[in-house]
Amino acid sequence: MEQPASGAEPAGAAGDAAEALDRPLPEGVRRRVVALVSDAFGGLTVAELPSQLRQYARFTPTRRGKFAGNAMAAALESDTLFRQRIAERLAKAEPELARALESGAPPAAADPVDVAAAAYVLRPTGWVKLVAAAGEEAQRADAERADEAGRRELERLREELAAARGQIRAETERLRAELDGARKENDSLGRKLRSAQADVKRGEAALRRTVAEIDAIRAQAAAQVSAAESESRRLKARLAEAEAAVEAGRRAAREGRSIEDMRLRLLLDTVLDAAQGLRRELALPPAGVHPADTVDAVEPGRMSPKDIAARALSETDPALLDQLLALPQAHVVVDGYNVTKTGYPTMPLEKQRLRLLGGLSVLAAQTGAEVTCVFDGAELAAPVLLAPPRGVRVLFSKPGVTADELIRQLVRAEPPGRPVVVVSTDREVADGVAKAGARPVPSVLLLKRLSRLS
Repeated sequence: MEQPASGAEPAGAAGDAAEALDRPLPEGVRRRVVALVSDAFGGLTVAELPSQLRQYARFTPTRRGKFAGNAMAAALESDTLFRQRIAERLAKAEPELARALESGAPPAAADPVDVAAAAYVLRPTGWVKLVAAAGEEAQRADAERADEAGRRELERLREELAAARGQIRAETERLRAELDGARKENDSLGRKLRSAQADVKRGEAALRRTVAEIDAIRAQAAAQVSAAESESRRLKARLAEAEAAVEAGRRAAREGRSIEDMRLRLLLDTVLDAAQGLRRELALPPAGVHPADTVDAVEPGRMSPKDIAARALSETDPALLDQLLALPQAHVVVDGYNVTKTGYPTMPLEKQRLRLLGGLSVLAAQTGAEVTCVFDGAELAAPVLLAPPRGVRVLFSKPGVTADELIRQLVRAEPPGRPVVVVSTDREVADGVAKAGARPVPSVLLLKRLSRLS
């Protein structure tokens, strides 16, 4: 098929083109035209393409149809030379269809859409009618397909409706049967519930009666227990009083004589030791003095009156404590915490006790005096596990009894005439033991004496 060399359309074709421009292409024909242009697009050079289509030259036909479809349709409509080049490519690709359209007798077996798309590109005589007929045929085919699809959809919907109706009838029958069963079960459960409620009410009434009986029995038992406990406490008190009286009688019978003997023996020893010490202090001659012994002279080892006067020491001199400890049968009673809190108050109580008792042990070993250290038991959170050092008696006051009271008891327990030294800075303790015949000394005196041992 020959195309006009100048690019001008024949007169009939131009009239058809003008007529075709007033009506849009059917959608199916348009898509087929874009596909034909996209396939033939790749056979053209970049220079042969319109300027607006050159950017799509390297695209694949599929991407070209997707992104440049509108641009290719517009260029095909407005650029006659571009359409002619596409027509030449189409004529080469579909020569039989091109000759049939040129002769005005398109193949009867050809798809009307393909015929209309080829006619739109090739523009043979009467192409507008071919495009219109293809559009009408496509519309009829679409309508027939739509009708056929509608009929199939209607049949499907009718079948689904019939199936749904059957299913609904079956479901309704099943639900009715379940409802009848549920009603019967509900009636049965209602009867059981009413029976259970009656049983519960009877049980609650019986429970209330039982609780009332139990409360009465508990009250009676509590009264009996209270009376029994009162009687038991009364009997225990009488028993304790009887046991205390018996024990007091036994102790008085067992210890009365021995205590007096011990006091007398201790007092006798004290008097004898004191007499000997006094002889030594006053440089008196021993019993059985001979005439030569009455001559006034100074013998070696004897003390002069100046030496005796020099022995009067101050209350803060540690030598005073040495003099007191040198007395015969001296008993030193130490107010433990008063001494430790005066000398080393920042140390824990346990370390205070250990340090003081260690020093007292050495002091007792050097002087031979009886040493008793008293601590206040009220300051202890628990009983103290303590091994008393050798030569030191360690005592803790009982609950409710202070260490001061225990010290006064120790002083009162000593026989009159025995030298008792109480070490405490507490003025109340010092005054109390002084009235009982003991010799109080301040705690700092003992601390200075113990510092000489370390």
